Amino acid sequence: MDLFLEGRLKLIQFKKGYRFSIDAVLLSQFAAVQPQDVVIDLGTGCGVIPLILLLTKPLGHVFALEIQPELVRQAWRNARLNGLEKMMDVVRGDFCRPPLASGSANLVICNPPYRKMKSGRINPDPQKAIARHELLGSLDSLLRAGAALLAKKGRFALVYPAARLTEVFGCMRRVNLEPKRVRIHYPDLVSNAKLALIEATLGGRPGLQILPPLLGQGDFSIG
Repeated sequence: MDLFLEGRLKLIQFKKGYRFSIDAVLLSQFAAVQPQDVVIDLGTGCGVIPLILLLTKPLGHVFALEIQPELVRQAWRNARLNGLEKMMDVVRGDFCRPPLASGSANLVICNPPYRKMKSGRINPDPQKAIARHELLGSLDSLLRAGAALLAKKGRFALVYPAARLTEVFGCMRRVNLEPKRVRIHYPDLVSNAKLALIEATLGGRPGLQILPPLLGQGDFSIG
């Protein structure tokens, strides 16, 4: 068990296998949440993103979707450990075919796999492989499923490699998601961009806000 947010957040994680990274924490900080929002987290892992949101932002309820049964159990244990089980439902299912009602979310959030099927070595650990490579679905299928879950003018927020930013924009527009906010993450002042934090609105009008750059681990440290 690890402690985060100055001890406010307790998380059970595997010593070996999938563990969340700073990407998930940066995304939870970036996401714009309105009071009483219903949020769906696609591919929740240990539940870190919804738990941070519930502890730091005013929202109504979170549905945390995860396909791997051992991570489903871990996310549920983490919700109970932090006393948030009444505000967070953990659902087992495929993020490309989510067993949730269409139009039910104000915000869909996702830290998806970054690598295409044939790019790089696939990790022999199944949990890490699913988290890093598009083994269970493409970016296009993920965005299509997420858009279907959104209510009118709902938002979709994700973190993705900066090198694939134009690809994300193209995929978003094909499913009626209009990019509205972007924040670029740099490891330091002399390195190229690493990540892009992106928020799109369902059926939104064109007009992109590019926020100030984000350096290092931002305001968080995951230890």
